[in-house]
Amino acid sequence: MDNEVAFVVVAGDLYDGNWKTISTGRYMATALGRLKAHGIEVFILQGNHDAASVLTRDLPLQAGIERFPSQKPGSFQIDELGVALHGQACHRHVPHDMTPAYPAPIPGYFNIGVLHTSLSSHGQHETYAPTTPETLRAKGYDYWALGHVHERMILQEGAPIVFPGVLQGRHIRETGEKGVILVSVTDHRIETITPIPCDVVRWHEERFDCTGLELDSAFQDQLGATFRSIAETHEGHLCVTRLILYGETALHERLRRQGPALRETLHHLAAMSGGEIELEKLVLETSPLAAIATPAMSEEEPFALAGLVRDAVKDDTLLNEIGKDLDLCLKTLNLGDIAPDSLLARIDRRDWASFLPELSEALCDRLTGKGDAS
Repeated sequence: MDNEVAFVVVAGDLYDGNWKTISTGRYMATALGRLKAHGIEVFILQGNHDAASVLTRDLPLQAGIERFPSQKPGSFQIDELGVALHGQACHRHVPHDMTPAYPAPIPGYFNIGVLHTSLSSHGQHETYAPTTPETLRAKGYDYWALGHVHERMILQEGAPIVFPGVLQGRHIRETGEKGVILVSVTDHRIETITPIPCDVVRWHEERFDCTGLELDSAFQDQLGATFRSIAETHEGHLCVTRLILYGETALHERLRRQGPALRETLHHLAAMSGGEIELEKLVLETSPLAAIATPAMSEEEPFALAGLVRDAVKDDTLLNEIGKDLDLCLKTLNLGDIAPDSLLARIDRRDWASFLPELSEALCDRLTGKGDAS
């Protein structure tokens, strides 16, 4: 009504199955009544979810609210606009292409084909009345209004073939803006094809790269900026967001240990975004930093290290420094009962010069794999 459209086309699935309560029909009757009151005609084609074989209750339709027949294709002409609409209502399962039976275009009219179809095939959607863009364009119509696929898709090479998608995303698999398509036509020529958002709640999936982040403060700053960007992009909508954290990061273990505390932090950051963001789910796909490989020791290095230890015996200054370091280590050990004249006895006496040469040989054997590893 705001755009003063001449008529509305519904290409199937006005309802998602049978009514659960009578209020479903009452709501739709009110909406259709408003369009009729403004002189806007409505042309409805039933799809697989609201086929006559599925619905046990339906609306009584008045003049100006038209429904395509189900037994064979039918046409409606709006003579004052020079528009002809062609379509056929669907049954619950249609495994074949329905378009060969559609009528030829009416000369001198802007011809619109209305079809509920999965086209060639489309992702998670059930294959339904399959056809191809080439087959549709071969009919010679000026525009194809399609239903069944929930994502918006506009093919404009030749006569436009358009899936407007659903009016409102229902779950996280239906992300992004949802709404209708406004088509402007002048003298039987399409001027514009414009998506018009109608959704109130918007579903969004955000992948946040944690690679290289080492501090909680950096993580929170960058994530806060991401939430502000989401709020700006989806301004005026409640944005239900699935957040996926990924990448190699020093925060990996900390993020996994935080549990509810992390979710609380994310909720606070989302609340400070300036928009309406609710966290639908948090998915942790981070990984720890890759271990840095230690270079293998060369064959000469163990002998060089052992040689340094032997040389320390001859250098009083170096021996004294080594003794200080060893003394600190020994103070942390409980050596227990020590046999006289044993190596431990010499260690306990801090007799560094007497046992360091022996230790250098043992160290060399251990590093080269010749010593006892037990």
